[in-house]
Amino acid sequence: MERQSTIAEHWAKGDVYALIVSALEKAGKSLSSLTVEDLAPVDHFHARGFPATVELADAVSIKPGDHILDIGCGLGGPAGYIATRFGCRVTGIDLTPAFVDAGRELTALLSLQDQVTLDQGDAQHLPYADASFDGAYAQHVTMNIADRGQFFAEGARVLKPGAWFALTGHALGHAGSPHYPLPWSEDGSGAYLVAPADTIALLQKAGFEHVAAEDTGEKYLAAYEKVLALAEQGSLPPLGVHLLLGANAREKTRNAARNIEEGRTHPVQVICRKRM
Repeated sequence: MERQSTIAEHWAKGDVYALIVSALEKAGKSLSSLTVEDLAPVDHFHARGFPATVELADAVSIKPGDHILDIGCGLGGPAGYIATRFGCRVTGIDLTPAFVDAGRELTALLSLQDQVTLDQGDAQHLPYADASFDGAYAQHVTMNIADRGQFFAEGARVLKPGAWFALTGHALGHAGSPHYPLPWSEDGSGAYLVAPADTIALLQKAGFEHVAAEDTGEKYLAAYEKVLALAEQGSLPPLGVHLLLGANAREKTRNAARNIEEGRTHPVQVICRKRM
């Protein structure tokens, strides 16, 4: 539990909601008329942000009325987008209490409480019944998962037979240990990267099939470089994930780009299905 608490505190503590509200005011956004698009620059808190969520949603099959699980939901931005786009229900779970508290407030601002539920909990021990969900996704979560096999086994357990499972994240590259700090770790503590081939093998062992992995390194490198260019110009917008990365946000972003360039990390998107 101490390790999990340390990981949660790495991501956020304090009043995240107040921080976002202040940024919304600076951006000229009214809290009384917010849309999922207004919040997208900050509440899709993973590499490449909103575009990556849209790509993932395009790649899976979601029907109105489906119940989808967002593992590592952060502030609930992807959950709100998917619920709104597909007319489905989304349950999100995240280890970081400050994110869940802020996400619930933001969900209420969007009047999505009937479609989106956010829970605080551990992705390696999901508090849901067997075969509860029609699909599940985890965006940039696995880097902090110590027991990847347990994580995948829990995902398989709560999914219905034949349901889809989608992952995005940084895998371990071929060129050695990454440079830190990074968005998911200041110094390597709490970071658990595995190679893409090992990810595929662990998914298959957990009960998934038709595992398809896409190399997304070029997309992520371009996104990091764009953010760095804006930062160098002093042109970062009031609302963005840099708000949540801390005082060394630029160094984390620079290292994330450098690690991809040097082959130390290997961004991937993986989509598979639970065996029938």
